[in-house]
Amino acid sequence: MSQRQVLQVFEQYQKARTQFVQMVAELATRPQNIETLQNAGVMSLLRTLLLDVVPTIQQTAALALGRLANYNDDLAEAVVKCDILPQLVYSLAEQNRFYKKAAAFVLRAVGKHSPQLAQAIVDCGALDTLVICLEDFDPGVKEAAAWALRYIARHNAELSQAVVDAGAVPLLVFCIQEPEIALKRIAASALSDIAKHSPELAQTVVDAGAVAYLAQMLLNPDAKLKHQILSALSQVSKHSVDLAEMVVEAEIFPVVLTCLKDKDEYVKKNASTLIREIAKHTPELSQLVVNTGGVAAVIDCIGSCKGNTRLPGIMMLGYVAAHSENLAMAVIISKGVPQLSVCLSEEPEDHIKAAAAWALGQIGRHTPEHARAVAVTNILPVLLSLYMSTESSEDLQVKSKKAIKSILQKCTYLPALEPFLYDAPPNILKHVVGQFSKVLPHDSKARRLFVTSGGLKKIQEIKAEPGSLLQEYINSINNCYPEEIVRYYSPGYSDTLLQRVDSYQPLNN
Repeated sequence: MSQRQVLQVFEQYQKARTQFVQMVAELATRPQNIETLQNAGVMSLLRTLLLDVVPTIQQTAALALGRLANYNDDLAEAVVKCDILPQLVYSLAEQNRFYKKAAAFVLRAVGKHSPQLAQAIVDCGALDTLVICLEDFDPGVKEAAAWALRYIARHNAELSQAVVDAGAVPLLVFCIQEPEIALKRIAASALSDIAKHSPELAQTVVDAGAVAYLAQMLLNPDAKLKHQILSALSQVSKHSVDLAEMVVEAEIFPVVLTCLKDKDEYVKKNASTLIREIAKHTPELSQLVVNTGGVAAVIDCIGSCKGNTRLPGIMMLGYVAAHSENLAMAVIISKGVPQLSVCLSEEPEDHIKAAAAWALGQIGRHTPEHARAVAVTNILPVLLSLYMSTESSEDLQVKSKKAIKSILQKCTYLPALEPFLYDAPPNILKHVVGQFSKVLPHDSKARRLFVTSGGLKKIQEIKAEPGSLLQEYINSINNCYPEEIVRYYSPGYSDTLLQRVDSYQPLNN
């Protein structure tokens, strides 16, 4: 047998391996093939091919493993059990850029499923190698490594801390300064997932100088990048006053307000979330948001979108209003109440209705002026029907009830209160009657109107426990009128009059 014939055997074997691994990688893109591949023992075959002498076979084997592991956590677990991770980590440091990208993809695909699988990646020493890849000359390798680190960090604080301890944060900050948009996006996203778990981790991101670079990129036209940047700044801001102030000091206002007008729904939502996370901490930060036009801009944003995109803006208005009378008045002046009323009436989702009910309660609970601003939009009957509806979620019922009570306890605008005399359940009725008992003694016009509208008659029909607070309120109202008027409107008084007619003896001349 000639030398050429001998070599031909090896060439055929290499060609068969190449064909096999390419075919498996192609089959792994289709979900219907996954189970068959797994049952055929594909994992152990691919593990062997990771050690192949031919670089393209190694790379394609890694790609196929990544696609399989990406499909579900059972297959990702199979990658761990087949002892494939140590081999990948070893090759990640030694091989060319194509292999590095494929190997990092496998680590990302395994790590995304659960904290346990992400921990398995940490345990096999992958973090140090992935961090080295963040310094690679090739942007694609950096991007693949950033993806893997992000999927490890996102699960919990311990895994995030492991990523920080490996030295990833300063290099991720360098990555957001690179020209490639895809690399900027994933680096911002990874910083966001690190910062979200605790104030200490967020502080690490701040200390690496990330905030200034992220804030500068808010003007970037790329929508996906903007929504990752806004998310990262939100995750830093949410933890404490100090961290929120650091984000504000990076001069995000008024640039962030332009993001509220973006065509992309995610950009709008994340911009509202960032403003909410800043405003919630203190009256001073809320006042800063008001002064920059943030409240009016968020109200416009709520009006221009639907569904979950509205939610952070609705909550932001509630947080601002909760801080003080003046801030609640700023929300009223900016026409926040009608917009929240629209959300309460229009939105089909209970959790969005609940947020709107809560925000309206925060606005109306301060003074009679605030309560009137809410009451005149005729939203109190809507809140009452949501509270009483059996179809409302428990959270919506609780928030509607709290909002009604906090608004009613300040409301002196009687036309808005009167319908409640007829429709409200006893636990709400008590507060309504209480408000009438406060207003009527001091307002003669209101007393007259209360009689002619049928309010006084309705009060006489209420059955209250003797000595109860409700009975005290009823007595206070009755004391505003002459005794014969109260008697006239009491139940059964007409029968008494008829009896007197029956028993009356006419005077004969």
